[in-house]
Parts: sequence; structure tokens; C-alpha cells
Amino acid sequence: MTLTTTVEKAKIFCNYCNASGFVTDEILGETVCSSCGFVISENAEYRGTDRRFISSTSDNTRTGPGLTLKMHDKGLNTIIGAQNRDSVGKPLPVKTVQIFGRLRKWDSRSQTKNSADKNLRVALVEFDKVQSKLGLSDTIIERASLFYRKAIKRNLIRGRTVKSVAAACLYAACKDLEHDRSLTEIAIQFVIKRKEISRAYRILFKELGFTVNVVNPIKLISKITSKLELSEKTIRKATQILTVAQDAGITVGKNPEILAASVIYAACVITGELKSQTQVAEAANTSTVSIRNRIREFKTKLGLFSTIN
Repeated sequence: MTLTTTVEKAKIFCNYCNASGFVTDEILGETVCSSCGFVISENAEYRGTDRRFISSTSDNTRTGPGLTLKMHDKGLNTIIGAQNRDSVGKPLPVKTVQIFGRLRKWDSRSQTKNSADKNLRVALVEFDKVQSKLGLSDTIIERASLFYRKAIKRNLIRGRTVKSVAAACLYAACKDLEHDRSLTEIAIQFVIKRKEISRAYRILFKELGFTVNVVNPIKLISKITSKLELSEKTIRKATQILTVAQDAGITVGKNPEILAASVIYAACVITGELKSQTQVAEAANTSTVSIRNRIREFKTKLGLFSTIN
């Protein structure tokens, strides 16, 4: 219990012994006379920080963190603090410190009751590792965590690695929230093969019924051009070409990355910026053959280098 001694400036005296010293109990909300113990007032609202709340990720606050799917227990479990001090701030005896050390260890172990909880915990750690590397928001990570929980309930993890299923869930979350991240980018960060993610994603897509949101290739132009360090003139020209192609209906069913790379290369040719097909293909994680095929189609159906100025 935390006690704070205060002396009232307005010379308020105790009704019982006429003393002027008071003690405020911040936890119970009571103000008592320091001389005789008479309760002056009660149910006082305390607006300071609550020192009884322990968090592994934040400072002392009056309330705990909100529920989040980023934690395996959704943030509901309590944590035994590591301060080794009692309620008034005095250091604990050595034997008591040892006891609480063992309690902390078993408290940590008890939070994962079965193999499914341990599996989920490992997957959430993987999500946390790649979040900053891929520049993903908390919303995307929570959506990926939700997909992974569903996969565990449907027993889709058996026979597959945690990384492959976690990467597939993250890829599905990115597509669901229309955030562009390719399989190749995700595979690099998870340090696994692209085929493993594709295989796991197909299983999840079939069993969980993901809805596929088609990525607008226009959103990919700025991402690819930033890697190539192209001028604003080339970016505008690439956007113009792609808009014309979309209006003509020749982009339906085509890979967004390949479309974006193709119009960027075409824009470079038109504006005179020297970028090879290989450079553009590497920036877009695609092949030069795919770019040439799309360019050939643009020439045939749009008259690319004759009608677009």
C-alpha cells in the first residue's frame, strides 16, 4: 500500500483531535488523521500512475494495454514484475528474491499450456521480426495473426513449418488489406523458399476461403521507380500509359508487378532515361521476358510509341 503524507495548507483540523497532519491512502482513496487515525474523507479519486500494474512493454500506467492479436494470450495474462521490492519500495530478502525468481520462470512457462500455444507464440515472434523490415502496420500483423489462429483451429499447421504458414498468412493479410508485398519479398525476410510459401498459401486459400483483392498496378509504380531513382516526368508518363492500358481493358488478368515494370520501362524509353530491361526487372522482382511480352502487347493494341506523347 502506497501512503503519501501531506499537510493541508488551508489549516483544516481533525474533527476528533484537532491535529493538522493528514495521510492520504492513494489505493483506498482515504484521507486519515496522522495523529489519531480518524478518517477525514474517503472514496477520493486518485489521478496518478498505478504502480501495481506491471507491463513488459510499457511504463507504469493506470490501465493495462488493450486486447491485441499480436500476443498469443491477447494481452490478458499478468506478469510478475522484476523489481524485487515490496509495496513500500524496500528491497526483498534474498530468499524471497529466489522464490519470486522461480515463480517468474513458472509463470512464463504456464502461459503456453499446449503445443498449439507454443506454435502460435513462435509464429507471433516471426511476425514481430519481419514487421519493421517489411514496413508493415500493426493492423496487417493482427490480421496475419488472426489467419494463423484460424489455421491452428483447422489443424492446417500439421506437416508444415511454422515459417511457411506464418509467411503465407502474412502474404494473405497484405493482399486482404491491399498492401503490396510480393511473395519474393516475404520469402527473403522469412529466409525460406518462395515455393514453400506458395504451397502453404494455396492450402490456406482453399481451407479458409480467403477473398483475393487485386492490387492496382498503379500503386506499384512509385515503389519500383524509387528503387530505380527515376524522375517525376518518367513516373507521370508510366502512370499515363498504364491508365490508357486499363481503359482499353488489356490489363485484366495480368500480373500487377509485370504490368508496372512494363509501363515503367516504356516510360523510360519515351523520356530518354537510360534504364535497361534487366534493371527494371530486378527492381520489380520479375523477368525480362515477361516485360518484353507486355511491351509487345502494348505496341500491338495501343500503338505505344506512336499515339502516346
